[in-house]
Amino acid sequence: MARPRTMFEKIWQDHLIREDEDGACLLFVGRHLAHDGLYHGFNFLEGRGLALARADQTFATPDHGISTLSHRLDDIVDPVQHRVVKALQDNAARHGFTLFGLEDPRQGIVHVVGPEQGLTQPGLLIVCGDSHTSTHGALGALAFGIGASEVCHVLATQTLWQRKPRTLRVTVDGARPAGVTAKDVILAIIARIGANGASGHVIEYAGSTIRDMSIEERLTVCNMSIEAGARAGMVAPDDKTYAFLKGRPFAPTGDAWALAEAHWRSLPSDGGAVFDREERLDATLFAPMVSWGTNPSEVAPITGVVPDPADAAEETARAAMQRSLDYMGLAAGMRLADVAVDQVFIGSCTNARIEDLRAAAAIARQGRAVVPVMVSPGSTLVKRQAEAEGLAQIFREAGFEWRESGCSMCCGMNGDLVAAGKRCASTSNRNFPGRQGPGSRTHLVSPAMAAATALSGRLSDPRDLMGAA
Repeated sequence: MARPRTMFEKIWQDHLIREDEDGACLLFVGRHLAHDGLYHGFNFLEGRGLALARADQTFATPDHGISTLSHRLDDIVDPVQHRVVKALQDNAARHGFTLFGLEDPRQGIVHVVGPEQGLTQPGLLIVCGDSHTSTHGALGALAFGIGASEVCHVLATQTLWQRKPRTLRVTVDGARPAGVTAKDVILAIIARIGANGASGHVIEYAGSTIRDMSIEERLTVCNMSIEAGARAGMVAPDDKTYAFLKGRPFAPTGDAWALAEAHWRSLPSDGGAVFDREERLDATLFAPMVSWGTNPSEVAPITGVVPDPADAAEETARAAMQRSLDYMGLAAGMRLADVAVDQVFIGSCTNARIEDLRAAAAIARQGRAVVPVMVSPGSTLVKRQAEAEGLAQIFREAGFEWRESGCSMCCGMNGDLVAAGKRCASTSNRNFPGRQGPGSRTHLVSPAMAAATALSGRLSDPRDLMGAA
């Protein structure tokens, strides 16, 4: 009998073209997603007289460098960003790939657009020149970010050389306490295994907690897999997956849907499949989380305090913690709920979908912001839905600034920045030094915590406004 296989092994094998003696594997790429950073890849093609291998499997949208004040090309002030966004338009016209451009209602952050349009499907190998491509694994795909030279290879051949990663199953069981979001779950996981704890592995998330999540919540969890050092994150497709995809623009239809669904149902890991590593967590012990340091593993419950480096077991860990505290301007023992912030950002490919905005608006409607707040929806379709549901009006009445979609303050490439020494509560995925601007200080939070923080001006437990504290 055949050996039981993990979901990762099944998808890897389905896309494997050849494996060399040294372990290098040539893989067929099912979908190539791209953003405004595709500029150099097409320069490579043209410099060598090459054609785009599969225009039908290449999809792009501008997101990193675009203005969130306006989606007019001429309103992109930075000349470099203006050039690369314009080049994306020109390359789409020249090479024939699908572009969800600035004036297209389907535009958005690439990792929001892929699932939204039904491009992200179970069993596909999906790549993008962006580290948070792991997001798409929430729908049962094998998805990971690739570097500039790899992007060129995919554009020219629709294939990619890789070495097979190891597997790690992270099982989370139990009902989440009230007020604990998917963002809190993934921050708790990263705190457990470390910022580099999944290096060289593909994570499969399993357990009742993951199964009970909505697709949008699973997208948040898989999005931050890279923050644990993982190559990719995945969740087995199930009935929620199929219901989410049914009827989306690029999803199969008719007989093709029936064939696709039959294949998708064969993808979950077989009973008895062996993973290289296993981790288990109890979700009933989780609480709303906030980062205190300069990587996503340096987090604690909002009810806690800034940890003391002296409590770390090793000197290297003590030194790293102290560097983080020095950068963040915090001291051991400070109550996290006493930390004042200068501004709040609600957006990014981690937490700017419609469910995220609903959660933030439910808190925002209870008061008025006392610090500047920027809300940037994950896509133009999300923006329109939020406006139709009245969420945008709630934000405006609470003093939140309602913007266009884009990566915005998450990566700070479009002028949306946190000033040096200033402190921002952010629903994004990274709190590295300078991530939101040189010298900026970032606290990673959920949308609900971001909104609660905006109303108080300090890191705040959203449960205090949910009646669940």
